[in-house]
Order: sequence, then structure tokens, then C-alpha cells
Amino acid sequence: MKKLILVLVLVVGLVSLGVNQASAQFAKNDNLLNIGIGVNSYYSGGIPIGASFEHGITDDISVGVGVDYLSHRYNYGNSRYGFNIFYLGARGSYHFNRLFNLNVEELDIYGGAQLGYRNFSWKDDFTGASDTYSSGVFFGIHAGARYYFKPNLGAFLEVGAGGSSNARLGVAFKF
Repeated sequence: MKKLILVLVLVVGLVSLGVNQASAQFAKNDNLLNIGIGVNSYYSGGIPIGASFEHGITDDISVGVGVDYLSHRYNYGNSRYGFNIFYLGARGSYHFNRLFNLNVEELDIYGGAQLGYRNFSWKDDFTGASDTYSSGVFFGIHAGARYYFKPNLGAFLEVGAGGSSNARLGVAFKF
């Protein structure tokens, strides 16, 4: 909960910086970095964190990588359990601003897919038992929007399926 509050304070702080001719229309050779937290996880407990990096290969398409991580420990009876989830995958996005003829320079609307590896492991700290569960290839989809307060700094909201969270909020960078 503390991390969620910190991110919300950061986003409000970015808004207070003002909008000074920010330009977010996606273009070839743009580098995009999202860093955020999951605001709604598929798993009970813990706050997912994640990042994605993409490079523009055309004026409408970007490709890159994404990573998600979630760890949670909890007590149940006399035992202490925990799990770790790690996602690493390649991702691609289509940027819809030109297709939809959107002339809002600060806004970048995108959607895409990802393919990668998921590792889900758990451990019983009391007995020492552990296992790797549901690890292997995963496929995910995402849709999101970035709003830039400055030419290279903004906020993003992304929804999707296939990662540790079905909604993510955070800071967006363009360079």
C-alpha cells in the first residue's frame, strides 16, 4: 500500500510540473521506458512491480522487452509461506495516434502482445518445502496510454492479461 501511495504522489507531483509543449506523438527511433506498479494483481498479496522498454521501428510500431516481479510472504497457522513470480518477455506495440487521427501531442495510445517466460515458485519456510509451479511460456496482451507532462516525462496506465497484474500505473520516459 505504501508503494501505491508513493506512485500516486509521484504522478500528482508530475502533474503539478505543468504541461509545457510536451510532444508524445510516437515516431520511429523513439525509445520508451515504463516503470510502474500493479494496481490490481491476479495473485493475493504483494504489489507487482514491472518495467518495459520499447524502441520504435516504424512511426507506428515498437518492439522491446518487459519484466514483472511479485513476491509475497504470509503466515498461515504455524507456517510461513511465500511465493515469487517473475515474468520476462519480448513485446511489441502498435501506436494508434495516426490511425485514429488523434492530434493531442501529449497522448500516446498503444496496444500489443508479449511472449516470454514465467517462473512461479513457492516455499514453506517452516518445513523447507518448495516447488516451482506453473513455470513456462506465457502469452500476454496489453493496451495502454501515456500522457506526457514534459517532452520526455509522463505517466502511463496499462491494462492487459498475461503478466503479474491486469492493470499497471507508473512513470513513462521517452528518449
